[in-house]
This record gives sequence, C-alpha cells and structure tokens, in this order.
Amino acid sequence: MDGTLPQPPDRTAMLAALERLVLAESPSDEKARCDACADQVEGLFREQTGIQAIRHRRAERGDHLELRLGGTEAPEILILCHHDTVWPHGTLDRLPFRVDGDRVSGPGSYDMKAGIVEVAFALGGATPGRPIVLLSTSDEEIGSTSSRALIEERARSARAVLVLEPATSGGAIKTARKGIADFGLDITGRAAHAGVEPEKGISAVEELALQILALKALANPALGTTINVGVIEGGTRPNVVAAASHAQIDVRFSSASEAERVVGAIRGLQPRLPGAELRITGGIDRPPMERSPAGGQLAQLAQQIAAELGFELSESSTGGGSDGNFAAALGVPTLDGLGPDGGGAHADSEHLLIGSWLRRTELLRRLIERL
Repeated sequence: MDGTLPQPPDRTAMLAALERLVLAESPSDEKARCDACADQVEGLFREQTGIQAIRHRRAERGDHLELRLGGTEAPEILILCHHDTVWPHGTLDRLPFRVDGDRVSGPGSYDMKAGIVEVAFALGGATPGRPIVLLSTSDEEIGSTSSRALIEERARSARAVLVLEPATSGGAIKTARKGIADFGLDITGRAAHAGVEPEKGISAVEELALQILALKALANPALGTTINVGVIEGGTRPNVVAAASHAQIDVRFSSASEAERVVGAIRGLQPRLPGAELRITGGIDRPPMERSPAGGQLAQLAQQIAAELGFELSESSTGGGSDGNFAAALGVPTLDGLGPDGGGAHADSEHLLIGSWLRRTELLRRLIERL
C-alpha cells in the first residue's frame, strides 16, 4: 500500500484546532488558565461529536472533562488525555505556535494537545460498537493527584484503555512505562562552631552525603531501577557544623517487585552518624505500567491497522510515566503513545510531525471501531 488514506483527516481544520489549544496556555498549577483551556477542549469535542462534556469541577486544580458517546455493547473503551502542560504562562512570547512544512511547534503541542485534537477528529468520524468514555484531565504533569481516583474508577469498568500521549520519538507506541516515586529526606543534626568545638556538632550535611551513597547503592539499572538525588540543601555558614539538610529524590522502577524493594528500603533508611535524625516523606506517585499479554494484543491490533494504512508501527517502553500507569496497574489492557510522532517533550525543541498525526488519527478511528 502507498499509505494514502481513503478519507484523510482535515489537515487545515486539525491545525486550526491545535492552534486554539496551544494559544490557551495551561500550566498545571494555574487553575484559571487550565479551566480556560478546558473550555476550548470542551468546545472542540462538541463541534466534532455533537456531545456536551461532563465537567468534574475541582477547587484547587483545574477541572476535568468527561465525554460519553457511542455504541451499546459493554464494557466501554476508555480514552485518556490531559490538557495541562509543563510550560509557564508567557512561554508563547518566545516559543510561538508555528507550522513549518510537516513540523508543528509550540509549548504543549506535542505533549499532548495534538493528542486531544487527534482523538476529537477520530471520534467525529468513528462509529464505535461499544461505548466510549473520554477523560481530559488538568493535572497529569504534576502527578494527577486530583484526577487519579476518577481515572481509576472509569478504568475498572473498561475493556481497554487508549492513551493519547505522544509517540516515542520515531513513532513507536508504548506498552510499558516505568513507575515513579518521589521522596523528601530531611536530616536534623546539631550546630557547633566548626573551629572551636566541632566535636560537639553533628553534621547534617555529612549525614546527607552518607545517605546519598546509601541511596545510590539501592539502584539496579539492569532491572530498570534508577535513583536520582536531584536537589540538596543544607547548612548556614562555612564555619558552622550544619544542623539541618534536605534532599529530594526521584525513583524509577519497571516492575512492582522492584517498587516494593526499593521503596521499602528508602523508608527504612537509618542514620549513619550517632545522634543524627532522619525524616522521610513521600512515596509512589505512579505504579509501573508493565507489559501484559493483553496489552501486547492491543499493540498487535494497532500494528495490523497501521500496516493496512501503509506504515510501520513499532512498540517501545519508556522511563516516563503517564495516566496509563494507573489503568495498567489495575490489570486493564492499556495502549499508550497513540499521539503523533515528534520530539522535544518538555523542551524548547518540542514539535510534532503532521504526516504522522494525520495517519494516526485514522489509525485511532479504526482501532476504536474494531475494539
């Protein structure tokens, strides 16, 4: 096949819709801006499907949108999107929305407002045999704390979960993602004059250094377990034995068993210096999305459809998390990375490729119908 679509998605209309969403800047921690972007998303789905979205209002975070449409054969298909981004308001001043040949750039375009447009246009042309439930949430980039319960509740009754996060750069779908845990480590020591009576002090900075070495020893990269101590603070002056220190720790793991091991070990850390005290906060933010046989079958179906459309669709895993992690951890078949090919997520080079976007819109439409 030459890859020509029988009824290609409307490139002009999709780009116009994407521009509206990108111009509605929506940093996760600004409720008013997230809600204004939700208004745009709601209007897009109403325009494409004729259905009014249900609005799940939140006091502290942006509102979440839910759309229900389609057939009568239960259980339903759950589609996950998010309209928040990592970009602060005003980023458009230096990184404007731009179309250059096959390339579209702009903050939040690739991750993941293009995915929202993709599913809107796919649903507009689809005739699904079973119900579709779509969620577009407002806090994915900051851990999904206000949307997780909603996502898990809808996932429990789903036959399959499709996640419109962007593809791996190169176009691969995602059948596995690492889980994420975040910890804070606060250390209390005892201040003393570093020159006159250092022996009376307990250095919280020295204790932190010893704990960092202990944390790094817990990593097992061969099994996909990594530990990054990304932020450290401590001490007041060079001539004072530090009374306090702090670290922020990022942990990634590919399996539930590794999550249990490393999280338990971190929570069980003990002081190395006599008299030092540790306080450990935090825990697992997202469980791992482990590749399952059912998830593999979803991937194979998507690959079969891609072949019919004349392009190759490979499979991948990634170290980043998404809301698909929550669904997969419940045992629901989950396929992620159905958004467009591109690259530069969370970076100034963020972009998507239009040709991939159009092909994957048709892929998604057919996938929904065959499920």
